Amino acid sequence: MPLWSLKNLTDEKRMKIALASDHGGYELKETLKYFLKEKEIEVDDFGTFSEESVDYPDFAKKATMAVVEGKADGAVLICGTGIGMSITANKFKGIRAALVHDIYTAQMAKEHNNANIICMGGRTTDKKLAKEMVSIWLSSKFEAGRHARRLDKIKQLEDKLLV
Repeated sequence: MPLWSLKNLTDEKRMKIALASDHGGYELKETLKYFLKEKEIEVDDFGTFSEESVDYPDFAKKATMAVVEGKADGAVLICGTGIGMSITANKFKGIRAALVHDIYTAQMAKEHNNANIICMGGRTTDKKLAKEMVSIWLSSKFEAGRHARRLDKIKQLEDKLLV
């Protein structure tokens, strides 16, 4: 599958993506950072900056807060499997973080769930696939309709349960 064109995704401003990883996702994060920059997407790298062991919640929080505060249009979070990053990110109000494994889940994350963060495993995802998943997620559009109704129900739960 060809990589999707990511240039000029918005007319008003250049898209900005927050990136973060733990040590298990460091190498893949670095690959995606340069990939996004090549596509003229602004990247805010929240670390980690080596393969030294760190705790993924610390880095997930930094990138997720950039999305919550409107400082980034979305985020890509990477740990060994992507599971820890997705659990952490989904603790924040307004975040819809999806753990993606293939092109289809990356596309559905945006089209059906309007995911503003995708998560993946640095130890489970090859670099070519990771680039393709990021590309399809960024180039896909939320379909709204019945999916918007479902997201409204999630927001109602979030408003009641999260403070």
